[in-house]
Amino acid sequence: MDLALDTGFFYVDWRMIIMWIVVAILFYLAVARQFEPLLLVPIAFGALLANLPTEGVVNKPGGYLISPTGGVVCNVFVKSGDKAFVPRVVRQIPDKISDIISTPESAQADVSKYFAELEKVTSAEARKDTFLKAKGIPDLIAIVRPAHAEPKTEHDKALANIMISVNFKGKVLKLTGKDMLVWAKSSGDVAEVCAVEGQKVENGQKLVDVYSARTGGLYYYIQQGVLLEIFPPLIFLGVGALTDFGPLIANPKMLLLGGAAQFGVFATFMGAIFLGFTSQEAASIGIIGGADGPTSIFISNKLAPHLLAPIAVAAYSYMALVPIIQPPIMRALTTMHERKIKMKSLRKVSRLEKLIFAVVVTIFCILLVPDVSALIGMLMLGNFIRECGVCDRLSKAAQNETINIVTVFLGTSVGITMTGDRFIRVETLSILALGVVAFGFSTAAGVVMAKVMNLFLKEKINPLIGAAGVSAVPMAARVAQVEGTKADPSNFLLMHAMGPNVAGVIGTAMVAGFFIATLTSH
Repeated sequence: MDLALDTGFFYVDWRMIIMWIVVAILFYLAVARQFEPLLLVPIAFGALLANLPTEGVVNKPGGYLISPTGGVVCNVFVKSGDKAFVPRVVRQIPDKISDIISTPESAQADVSKYFAELEKVTSAEARKDTFLKAKGIPDLIAIVRPAHAEPKTEHDKALANIMISVNFKGKVLKLTGKDMLVWAKSSGDVAEVCAVEGQKVENGQKLVDVYSARTGGLYYYIQQGVLLEIFPPLIFLGVGALTDFGPLIANPKMLLLGGAAQFGVFATFMGAIFLGFTSQEAASIGIIGGADGPTSIFISNKLAPHLLAPIAVAAYSYMALVPIIQPPIMRALTTMHERKIKMKSLRKVSRLEKLIFAVVVTIFCILLVPDVSALIGMLMLGNFIRECGVCDRLSKAAQNETINIVTVFLGTSVGITMTGDRFIRVETLSILALGVVAFGFSTAAGVVMAKVMNLFLKEKINPLIGAAGVSAVPMAARVAQVEGTKADPSNFLLMHAMGPNVAGVIGTAMVAGFFIATLTSH
C-alpha cells in the first residue's frame, strides 16, 4: 500500500483530465489535419507532460529565495535546520494577499479561510500524509510588504491598504492586500535565514537559502531559453533565412498592407483594457492579432510573464488555424470580381538590393524601436546570410538544424506551462476569445486596406493578399493563393502575398517594441 501511495496516481485531478482532452484536440489538429504540426506537436506533448505528476522535468533546484519587491519583511516562517517542502505537482498559488480576496467586504473571511487551509495541508503531520501532499501546496517561507506598491488593477487598488488579522502557525499575522508571498521553490534543508522580521529589503535581496542535493528538472533549464529571451530571436534567425524579401522590395506598397494588419493588435489592446486587463497584459494579448508566436512570447515575457502560457498557446494555435479562420473573412469582404483580379508579375530583385534592404531595415528599425533589436537583428541577419551567396552552410543550418531544434524546445517549453489550474480559468478563456477577435480584425483590416488602395491605383491589387499581412509566414500567403485559385484557377498570388506577409512580420515586431518601450517600468 505504501508503494501505491508513492506513485503519481493520487496527484491526478479533474483539471489534468480536462487538459488531456485539450492535448488530444491539439494532437488531432496537428497529426490528422496537419495544421502547423511542427508547432502543435511539441506544444501538445509539453502540455501532456505539464499535466502529469512528473519528477525531474520542471522541478526547480535549491538555492536562495529572494524578495519579490523592495520593502519590509513582515514574517519569516522558517529557521536554519528546518525542512522546506515542495510537492511533485504544484497548484496555482497566489503571489500576493489580494489574489486570495474576492471582494473588499469578504477580505477577512477569505484570507482567514485560506490560511486555515494552508496550515492544515502544510503542517508537519500533513507532510507525512500522501493525500494531503497531493494538494500541491508548497511551504510558505515569508511575507514581504512593498514599500512603494503600485497596484495595477482596480481590484488591487481597492485592497492595497485593507487590514486583515489571521492566525497562522502560532502567530498572529497583520496583513494588507498588497503583501507579497514568498513560497518554497524546491524541497530541501533551510541552510540559512538571511532576513529577519522587520528588516528592510531591496527587490531581489536574499531571504532564505534552501539546500537540495537534487538538480533542477530538464525543462527548468530548457525553459531558460524562453525566460532569457533566447528562443524567439533564434526563431527569427531561421525565418529570415527561409524567407525571400524580394516581393516586398519589388512592390513596396505592400508595407501598407502589413501595417494595416496591425489594426487588430490595437483593437484587441483596447478590448482587453475594457475587460479589465492591465495595459501590460492587454498589449501582450493584442500581439496575438499579428499571428506571430515568437513575438507574442517575447513581449509577454517582458510585460506579462504570468500570462505567457495562454498567450503563446493562443498565438500558435491561431497560426495553425489560419486556413480555417481567414477564408470566411476574406470571402465576406470581397466580391468574386475582386478575388479574380490578376496582378502583374513582379520584377526581378537583384542580390545587391536584397542585401541593402536587410542592412537599411536593421538600422532604421533598431534606431526607431531599440527594444526589439534582438528580433529585428536576427531576422535580418538570417536574410542577409541567405542572400549574400557566400554563406551556404550557415544559411542551410539556420533554415534547418537551428530553427528545427529551437522549435522543438520552444514548443515544449510553451506547452509545459499549460497546467490545468493555470489554464482552466476565466482569464485564460478570455485571452483565447480575444485572440480570435485579434486575428479576425487583423485579417479584415488587411483586406479592407487593399480595397481602399484600389480606389487610387491604376494597377489593382487583389484584396485577398491583404489577409497575408498577418505574420504567419508563409501560411497566410498560401491561404491567399488557395482562395485566389478557387476564384480563378489560373490566378497566381503566392509571391504577391509574400510582400505583405514579410511586412507583417516587421510590423508586428515594431508594434511590440512600441508597447515594450511605453509600458515597461524604468
